[in-house]
Amino acid sequence: MTGRVTYRLDNGVATIAMDDGKANVMSVAMIGDIAAALDRAERDRAVVLLTGRPRMFSAGYDLATFSGDADDIRRTLRAGGNLVHRLLGFPYPVVAACPGHAIAQGAFLLLATDVRIGVAGDFKVGLNEVAIGLTIPHYGVEIARHRLTAPGFDRAANTGILVAPEEARDLGFLDLLVSDADELRTRATAEARRLTGIDLSAYLETKLRVRAQVLVAVRSGIDAEFGG
Repeated sequence: MTGRVTYRLDNGVATIAMDDGKANVMSVAMIGDIAAALDRAERDRAVVLLTGRPRMFSAGYDLATFSGDADDIRRTLRAGGNLVHRLLGFPYPVVAACPGHAIAQGAFLLLATDVRIGVAGDFKVGLNEVAIGLTIPHYGVEIARHRLTAPGFDRAANTGILVAPEEARDLGFLDLLVSDADELRTRATAEARRLTGIDLSAYLETKLRVRAQVLVAVRSGIDAEFGG
């Protein structure tokens, strides 16, 4: 792996940690590194624990991307959409340990995982695209529709609010909140290890049934908006 993403396998749990030293920006390179780590976890038949750096899961795409070449923009957004789709249908459970901020594409990654554990604190979570002059891509709309509460989805997508972890849990961005980084590590690891004990064949078959419609919608949105 590269310095941006590390991979550690321990008793059936593959910890994939993003750390670019700053905001864990979703560049094509970062997305590729995460995808490569997921390839490795799939070969290892491992439950995934996806996390970030201290105080930061991911702040999403680099805004400079959107002032560049149109082809580069499409390529980046398609890569980000493909990663969301990959996580959404990943054949092994994925636990997200969110140590802080999760914004825009960072929040879409969070929403695509199976279990999402966050930490209380002065952090922001949400979909701020409309607040900064961007339209949420179709794949983002569909994953948000799938995971957020109905009123939470409408409010989060249409107003661009960024909320504290407690409200993020209420809206559906997070399943569980813990008090600090140490407890986050402990609880997320315990949940990932618990998931190594379930019937993984039944898990995948059920997951694909539960998420059939959203998987189709996300894939269709990616292909229609950014090309097949």
